[in-house]
Amino acid sequence: MINHIKNILADVPENLPDELFEVILERPGFRLERIVSKGHASPPGFWYDQDDDEWVMLVSGNAELLFEGENQPRTMSSGDWVHIPAHCRHRLEWTDPENDTVWLALYFDSPDEKK
Repeated sequence: MINHIKNILADVPENLPDELFEVILERPGFRLERIVSKGHASPPGFWYDQDDDEWVMLVSGNAELLFEGENQPRTMSSGDWVHIPAHCRHRLEWTDPENDTVWLALYFDSPDEKK
């Protein structure tokens, strides 16, 4: 059965006290998510350290990602993407507080991880 056509930018709640994480598609070794941020950032001292590789694209909005060992965050704008290997520690430093920042995140098995 074919599902309805959906829009990645639609159905964003007006009030976002926390980032919104929605699984779009999931299969063994593969997960695709929509993430919506609006003025969100990682808590002080928190670093993502994931077992899976992550490919993330900024569909709309603006953000800054900081990778461990770097002095300055990397600025991302609509259309920018980055591949983050498993266990590459990173954090979300900033997202635009005035506009929705919509991410498309693909998590997949790292070729370096033994599952």
